[in-house]
Amino acid sequence: MVNFIKQPVRTEKSYSAMFRHKQYTFDVDPRLTKSQMKKLFENLFGVNIVGINTHIPPRKKVRVGTIQGYRPRLKRVIFTLKEGQSIKFDSNS
Repeated sequence: MVNFIKQPVRTEKSYSAMFRHKQYTFDVDPRLTKSQMKKLFENLFGVNIVGINTHIPPRKKVRVGTIQGYRPRLKRVIFTLKEGQSIKFDSNS
């Protein structure tokens, strides 16, 4: 199940949403539905999710020498936690 979660999104906007509104942002496998994502994150982190928003960001072009391609397609999920709950990230990552 953990293989469906690709990485947490670490941007200024995601950090400000995390501290102001208890919203966490992750990149996940695009095949997951909202209900599957909710169950996955609630079981993995032991939190209660109040709301989920998802979108698929545009793919970025990658060029290595003369070969061009695109980065893998991901789905971005932004979920809001119940008041008073949070997710602890490992300091090594």
